[in-house]
Amino acid sequence: MNYHFQAHRQVRRNLLEILQNTSNKDLLLIPDGFNNNIYWNIAHTVATQQLLHYYLSGNPFRIDKYWIETYKKGTLPNLDVQQSEIDDLAYLLTETSKVLMKDYDDDFFPDYTSYTTSFGLDLKNIQDAIIFNNMHESLHLGYATAQKRAILGEQF
Repeated sequence: MNYHFQAHRQVRRNLLEILQNTSNKDLLLIPDGFNNNIYWNIAHTVATQQLLHYYLSGNPFRIDKYWIETYKKGTLPNLDVQQSEIDDLAYLLTETSKVLMKDYDDDFFPDYTSYTTSFGLDLKNIQDAIIFNNMHESLHLGYATAQKRAILGEQF
């Protein structure tokens, strides 16, 4: 699983780079052709990671439920985000990845409730969830990157 954790840290570094190198205005702007924004895509990865790993294994979330309720699948983008929340998200991107690795090493996930993702994949254990989560986060990294490019194009 070391490779999968390495991949997770890299995806999170890429998301963090976008978060930290995009203006607050652009983070919250919904570009033409999209139904959410860069910020929502990044926050959604943190919320979904908690649901896939902790909720489905019967464990408590490692973050405040605010993030889950506000950015889980089916939510709408928050257009009134303060700098303090952006800073908190930057912290969570790094820390939740570290905590997941430690929890996995500590055998924190002995039980897991099987779940079929909207992508059509069956998750049967924490290993499946970790691998799928990397794919899910990469998908949202792609959306955030496309949105940033769309915004840059709209500024010309």
